[in-house]
Amino acid sequence: MALTGYSWLLLSATFLSAGAEITITPEPDQPAEGDNITLAVHGLTGELLAYNWYAGPTLSLTYLVASYIVSTGDETPGPAHTGREVVRPDGSLDIRGALLGHSGTYILQTLNRQLQTEVGYGHLQVYEILAQPVVLANTTELVERRDTLRLMCSSPSPAEVRWFFNGEALPIDLRLSLSPDGRVLTRHGIRREEAGAYQCEVRNPVSVSRSEPISLTVYFGPERVAIIHDSTTRTGCTIKVDFNMSLTLWCVSRSCPEPEYVWAFNGRALKNGQDHLNISSMSPATEGTYTCIAKNPKTLLSGSASVVVKLTAAVVAMSIVPVPTKPTEGQDVTLTVQGYPKDLLVYAWYRGPASEPNRLLSQLPSGNWIAGPAHTGREVGFTNCSLLVQKLNLTDAGRYTLKTVTLQGKTETLELELQVAPME
Repeated sequence: MALTGYSWLLLSATFLSAGAEITITPEPDQPAEGDNITLAVHGLTGELLAYNWYAGPTLSLTYLVASYIVSTGDETPGPAHTGREVVRPDGSLDIRGALLGHSGTYILQTLNRQLQTEVGYGHLQVYEILAQPVVLANTTELVERRDTLRLMCSSPSPAEVRWFFNGEALPIDLRLSLSPDGRVLTRHGIRREEAGAYQCEVRNPVSVSRSEPISLTVYFGPERVAIIHDSTTRTGCTIKVDFNMSLTLWCVSRSCPEPEYVWAFNGRALKNGQDHLNISSMSPATEGTYTCIAKNPKTLLSGSASVVVKLTAAVVAMSIVPVPTKPTEGQDVTLTVQGYPKDLLVYAWYRGPASEPNRLLSQLPSGNWIAGPAHTGREVGFTNCSLLVQKLNLTDAGRYTLKTVTLQGKTETLELELQVAPME
């Protein structure tokens, strides 16, 4: 009986035999979509008349790919033929440009001269060339220890998923959890050191694809707010500055983003929104407590630091200013001393050069003053070194000399030429 087309299928149903074991292995063993694949057959015995290939779980006509007559080389496509399958004379099946749909169970049925059939089973897995995944985030701006990060690796294909942080494999820790399929990453109580670039990678045996990085920012602070002067932290300290000298205070902190700054002097806000404050000329009016307040607009937290700024003792430059500046005959005048030593021990006023016969008066350590040889009864001394001359006359014009002595024994002499205008 000649075998053509599907004519031997009925016979095979009657004469099935166990026979020797037939194995089917794909070549290559892990093919990718688009590859040319051979389902190689091993274990065929005896003189065979025909082959039937099925792409499915059972010997059903619905799954028949092709029938092949060995003697003539005739191949007849079946219902499951895709136009890519070719049966070889040795029974193997070639699949040109395999598709993902070619994955599944394959059955080879053989017929020998005794009209006995044997079957062999194999499995083919065609792997997809994976498209680039995309990382989706619940947010890319988080507040440290307050917010939770959730990242999802979006990919249309089933694949193994790996995560990367700043280009390195992401370590797993107690605060990191992954969904069972590895596609959703969760970090509870995000930390600043976890800010950076995150990527996910999908892979199968034939393909690897990594996403573009997504950058996350973690806001924190301000912390360790401090005031710096001359590159040295001065928070909580007293800074001493010479009279008329300038001073710059810098406010620093650990913060993301850079905080907003507010300066205050003795509790009163200053119009300064910078990270530094300039005191152009130090004087008694600029002595006090300076406070820097750093505010983070993202975390809504703030911090502050303060320093005390004082004039350097016994270094302030003294000056004498007459009040009024242009006195007239008959008026009182006060020779006002500015910048007198804070550690003053005694002082003395002289009418002319600083010599004993010219001494007008002296102030003792007790705070009282005593008259000198040149005292006229119209001169009065004050604890701030100032001198009052009452009811001026024209002879009061001329040189006045102030001599001061500090607790450390430092002596300083200052002169003033007083002018008295005649009464009109």
